[in-house]
Amino acid sequence: MKYKQLGRSGLLVSELCLGTMTFGDKGFWQVMGSLGQTAVDDIVRGAKEAGINFIDTADVYAEGESERLLGQALKNTGIARNEVVIATKAYAIVGPGVNDRGSSRGHLFDAVAASLKRLQTDYIDLYQVHAFDPITPVEETLGALDNLVQRGMVRYVGCSNWAAWQLMKALGISERRGFARFETIQSFYTVASRDLEREIVPLLNDQNVGLMVWSPLAGGLLADKAVDGKSAPQGSRRASFDFPPVDRPRAEKVIEAMRPIAKAHGASVARVALAWLLAQKHVTSVIIGAKSQDQLKDNIAATDLTLTTDELAILDQASALPQEYPGWMIARQSANRLGGTYQAPPPLPPRS
Repeated sequence: MKYKQLGRSGLLVSELCLGTMTFGDKGFWQVMGSLGQTAVDDIVRGAKEAGINFIDTADVYAEGESERLLGQALKNTGIARNEVVIATKAYAIVGPGVNDRGSSRGHLFDAVAASLKRLQTDYIDLYQVHAFDPITPVEETLGALDNLVQRGMVRYVGCSNWAAWQLMKALGISERRGFARFETIQSFYTVASRDLEREIVPLLNDQNVGLMVWSPLAGGLLADKAVDGKSAPQGSRRASFDFPPVDRPRAEKVIEAMRPIAKAHGASVARVALAWLLAQKHVTSVIIGAKSQDQLKDNIAATDLTLTTDELAILDQASALPQEYPGWMIARQSANRLGGTYQAPPPLPPRS
């Protein structure tokens, strides 16, 4: 297990992060999993023994049960609080009131207090805004988060599912006002869906912001043994919850490219997909979820799978994004400036 800096902070986190969407059986989240306390204890213990020190949850997962089960698991397994980095999130609807949501100062203060109680801890290592709030001014959100940091309730802050311009605006405000800045963004990213590379990844590299990857297996799509590009196998998560959206023809192309690589390494396609992410320099930590010890062990085994340069090139080519403006113009200008060769994007397919 490797450890990386969280953004530009001095905090080190494992390259795999234990996701907790499978913890609890309340509400909509049952589709992800419905692990009870005993199973949660086993998963948390197994992850820690494998070297994972980073755990991600949210106040909305299983209507708060995920946080409660995690907090109790740390007590039950005897894992010291300072041995793990706990990340949680706030924004989503957590009650019937009109203010039981969003990223206003009022809601964030209420939400962090509730999370601390459920987690049975005095502080949260990484507190993330789960989505962009179109109503609350960004200054208000950042000011509230900075206040939580100053009070010692939160140590670092991050965001999730923000656009590049939103994140850059927040970083500018934090620098100007002296607020604690976003050290991470948590985003959807996978070898089968590389949209993040258009705008967000260049921003992360420029501003030294860490990337936490959610749904690295594309909602279970890359964990399936066989995918026909139209329907998920019976019993898979995709069969009942087809999310996040993925370009199926491109995903099938990527899966076909991964199968011989997986066979050559004696590994699963899922493990190859995780290994590809771990090889990306802009990735800080990949969030893995598990319903069983076998699934957890297979995911963790990705840390021991090193793809060759040729194998990475095959996957990069199979999963490459079609060039869009201004990307192809930027590539052309950069090639001219650096004296390289510019390759024009392929023509768009004819309209049907």
